[in-house]
Amino acid sequence: MIKLWAIPLLSLVLHGYPIDPVPFTSVLITDAFWGQRLKASREVTVPLAFSKCEETGRYDNFVKAAHPGLENDVTGYSFDDTDVYKTIEGASYLLQTYPDKKLEAYIDSVLILVTAAQEPDGYLYTARTMNPQHPHEWAGSKRWEKVEELSHEFYNLGHMVEGAIAHYQATGKRTFLDIAIRYADCVCREIGEGPGQVVAVPGHQIAEMALAKLYLVTGDEKYLRQAKFFLDKRGYTSRKDLYSQAHIPVIQQDEAVGHSVRATYMYSGMADV
Repeated sequence: MIKLWAIPLLSLVLHGYPIDPVPFTSVLITDAFWGQRLKASREVTVPLAFSKCEETGRYDNFVKAAHPGLENDVTGYSFDDTDVYKTIEGASYLLQTYPDKKLEAYIDSVLILVTAAQEPDGYLYTARTMNPQHPHEWAGSKRWEKVEELSHEFYNLGHMVEGAIAHYQATGKRTFLDIAIRYADCVCREIGEGPGQVVAVPGHQIAEMALAKLYLVTGDEKYLRQAKFFLDKRGYTSRKDLYSQAHIPVIQQDEAVGHSVRATYMYSGMADV
């Protein structure tokens, strides 16, 4: 059985569509089929995902970023931070159906590490911060230099925002949301067509839909404008290929092409904007 609560715990502050989606915080699933899937996720999948974040050094990356230095070896992929964000997002969805103080406290402890890794201006990208002189080979020598290629700085932002909003809606805590807002503000300040800004689009999409959602949660229109900027500039920058749906401007595209995940994120962002 799927039950809808009359009043959501934390709904979006703005209405983005003529027909509002039902927030996950208003849904309680109790039927046998989906209940079993959620039970497996709660008891096996999410704990396993968190344990893998520990075993594979995902958490260590945040610890290193909080204490940057030449001694820090930059390993793995430039998007490894998102494994932490995605797992928190999934765990947050579960917390609505299965309140779990132990799980909530565990997430709080992880967010302490994430908070410590954030630079003063909001930038949060451990693949660079942990060793600024020798960052990840995909990162480039400075911020945003390879964001249209493989740095995944905007991709990391997108998954951070998605996870932060889910955590906020499920728990009412602003810890993760405030981290995401600071990074989003950093991107809004540094990316654009104004003086001193960099014109760039995500190499791997998702920031577009995430920023649109952040606008709905905060009511701050700059996030919606940034999402639109990313879409409007796609096809006009140095990245021009079918694989990442950047071969022509997005409003001229009439066929789904390229990497399916990137495409789905982008089309969702277009619908949101």
